[in-house]
Amino acid sequence: MKKNNLAGVLGVFLCLTGSLWSEQFRFSYTAGDKYRFLSTVQEDVYINRVLSHQAEILNRIAVTVTSVSNGAGRHEAVFQTSERSVGLGSGNTFQWSQEYSSVFDRDPLGKYTIGPNYYMPVVRDVPLFPDRDVQVGETWSAPGEEVHDFRTSFGIRAPYRIPFTATYTYLGLKSYNGTEYPAISISYRIFEEPKRVSGNLWPTRIMGASDQILYWNRELGQPAAYTEQFRIILELSNGTTVEYRGSGKADIIEAAPMNREKVAQEIAQDINQLGIQNTTVRVVPEGVTISLENIQFQPDSSILLPSEKAKLDQIAEILKRYPDRDILIGGHTALAGTAEGRQKLSEERAAAVAEYLISRGARQPTQVVVRGFGAEKPIADNSTEAGRQKNRRVEITILEN
Repeated sequence: MKKNNLAGVLGVFLCLTGSLWSEQFRFSYTAGDKYRFLSTVQEDVYINRVLSHQAEILNRIAVTVTSVSNGAGRHEAVFQTSERSVGLGSGNTFQWSQEYSSVFDRDPLGKYTIGPNYYMPVVRDVPLFPDRDVQVGETWSAPGEEVHDFRTSFGIRAPYRIPFTATYTYLGLKSYNGTEYPAISISYRIFEEPKRVSGNLWPTRIMGASDQILYWNRELGQPAAYTEQFRIILELSNGTTVEYRGSGKADIIEAAPMNREKVAQEIAQDINQLGIQNTTVRVVPEGVTISLENIQFQPDSSILLPSEKAKLDQIAEILKRYPDRDILIGGHTALAGTAEGRQKLSEERAAAVAEYLISRGARQPTQVVVRGFGAEKPIADNSTEAGRQKNRRVEITILEN
């Protein structure tokens, strides 16, 4: 009898210790889920071993799970990248760089099924989990790949694939921003001498390394965050060596739905009550846009007139009521001068408005992206002065996701 009781106690103890020291990692998907990743990358770029420039890259990834079949989630995602220079004289604002759309399936273990023409996500099949419980300290390996967009850099039109084998180790519980998460180290090394591809330039040798720590959210069945150190070296067909080295981190943010009509109505009432002139608000696919028409700068410059700063003080207070939403600030010009000049001026004016709003505490720099549109999106007739005044505008979009 005592022996049986002892066996029972030992059985319970072993079950408890097993749950403490092992983990079953599975992605979990629910149709209709929306979330976003925000990642920042600090990157140094070397050309022929000489530092070329330093940059901070901001990646916003908005994801919707549209359906679930046999445990695999169908994802529709938008990847938006922006960048700011690092160094003396650099501003606070991130300049819009590129935007990609992607559709893919991902199964509970992390395996992707994705069409060959998508450039994003860059890293695929990471993490890839074993189909069993994993003990603390246990290591496993699985294949993955990086996919890069080399169209602008090297004239390579198709997504460029770099395969690797990743090594994983379950580290147990680790703290991230004050919360304990199951953590996994992920490392991979790259050494490739790829075949020639169609393009102006092509890599003849690729060497690289990535070392990550991934923090797993049990409740969501998704990563909570990750940190990374990386280095990649490309030896090109013209003899040039390009090296990227740096660090990055990312956090997942659950996105609550925005009641766009309600937000637009609230802002319209505020604009009316405050008597803000030449300012309208409308619902757009991305969220809610506040349009500052006929915004006044010094001639042919991005220096705001004092009257516009007073207007932006009021706009800043409105934006503070929606602190969790990122904003996109777009600059627009009338149809005058050259296309290149209009583009540059629109970018500079959007950045000036962004810098001012940041200085007034409306947003943190990582919550703001600026983009210049030149005269590409007129809202009025450029053949009249009244129309040109409307087209000379800055638009602030409070983003849905």
